[in-house]
Amino acid sequence: MNNNPKYVSKSARESLIEKLGLPEPDEFCQDWHYIVADSSRIDEFLEFYEKNLLNIEEKFALMVIIVGSFNDYLSENDFSLMIWNRIKNLLEEDKQIHVNTILYWSLEGENLEDCFPITRYLRDIEVSI
Repeated sequence: MNNNPKYVSKSARESLIEKLGLPEPDEFCQDWHYIVADSSRIDEFLEFYEKNLLNIEEKFALMVIIVGSFNDYLSENDFSLMIWNRIKNLLEEDKQIHVNTILYWSLEGENLEDCFPITRYLRDIEVSI
């Protein structure tokens, strides 16, 4: 098993669909993990990550959903330090698993005005490749 996945695996997707009641992808879905992101479920997703024994692929997939959900949250609401601190702690705790997620959303070298709402916060997490 890869310790720093780049993509959500089918087995992780199927596991999270079953465990969290997430919708299944249709036959043309390529970005299921972004489609199921839900800003109203961030606390539920975080609690599930924190309290359940997940394998590396499940942690990776769920964190992609959490980060996408928080990005949506930031588009709809003011910044929440409480939510961000929970996400940041998990990212840092399992940094090796989430390095590719951090790098993807950080958009290093891009002007912040052209980035995701969450980009500025992810840039504060140091990663080494």
